[in-house]
Amino acid sequence: MNKSMQRSSPWKQTSVIVVVAISMLALVSFFMFPSSTAPSLLGSGTGIVHIVMFEYKEDAKAAEVTDVNAKMLALKDNCVHPRTRKPYVRMGAGGKQNSPEGLTVGALLPPNPYESHHVSEQVVRKYVDENSQGGVQYIFVMEFANEEDRAYYLDKDPVHVAFKSSIGGVIKKVQVVDFVPGVF
Repeated sequence: MNKSMQRSSPWKQTSVIVVVAISMLALVSFFMFPSSTAPSLLGSGTGIVHIVMFEYKEDAKAAEVTDVNAKMLALKDNCVHPRTRKPYVRMGAGGKQNSPEGLTVGALLPPNPYESHHVSEQVVRKYVDENSQGGVQYIFVMEFANEEDRAYYLDKDPVHVAFKSSIGGVIKKVQVVDFVPGVF
């Protein structure tokens, strides 16, 4: 056996030990921490993406809108799993709708509606502002690790149930869509 092989042998042994230790750590972490507390894997196909869209009532005050939006975002940290006693919503984000596409309204209006229908530009702009994107004003995106977590959130989580019952006075319409990334 030549000397270069003998010198690399301790290095190889150390490398094997490090790889085995990291693998064991990953395996232990996998079993010790349930998937509901895992970091967000949005786009991996392993979670359920939950999208909630709000349209507020015309008479909703700015402070009420701000309060409801803040409470919606806080659900990520305030909703606690009944077994782990830890937050289980893996990801939560939201903001004001700002798409310039206006696809919901674009198909309904002629290219120059105020000229061809004798309607003022102000009326058309008001209609577009109120109905663009189906009236959606604020969008929130959440992610759950699995169906069990989503089902608990929707029907049993006391924080979420209380939130839903508290917003009726200011919300005109709620739209909800869910999907699993990559599942068609």
